[in-house]
Amino acid sequence: MAITTEQQLFTPLDQIKQERTISHQCGVTMNDSVEARCIAEVMQEKPGIKVTYLPAMIRVDGEGKIIFNMEEISEALGREMTPHIFEISTSTHYGRMVMIDENTIILFGDMDEALDYE
Repeated sequence: MAITTEQQLFTPLDQIKQERTISHQCGVTMNDSVEARCIAEVMQEKPGIKVTYLPAMIRVDGEGKIIFNMEEISEALGREMTPHIFEISTSTHYGRMVMIDENTIILFGDMDEALDYE
């Protein structure tokens, strides 16, 4: 999926207004790969998730928290996806990443909610 001029990913600097609010956004940026495409395809079916395909990267963004289910991703991928392989596949993230168990990684945009898992 190519980005058209109407779907500008980044706001030009001269149009950015500084606001003193807290964002509860979170997300991952992945290098384009078989694993990344699979993660993106699974996540784009979830409500509130935005997937953006760039020439060499894929972004998955959400508000509040994003739950990544390794079993669900493994099934779509056709082989095991562990939390450790997932972390390697997601080259960068923003928000607080917490491994809940061997099947679940949650990315929190709300840092207070993430404290319940520390």
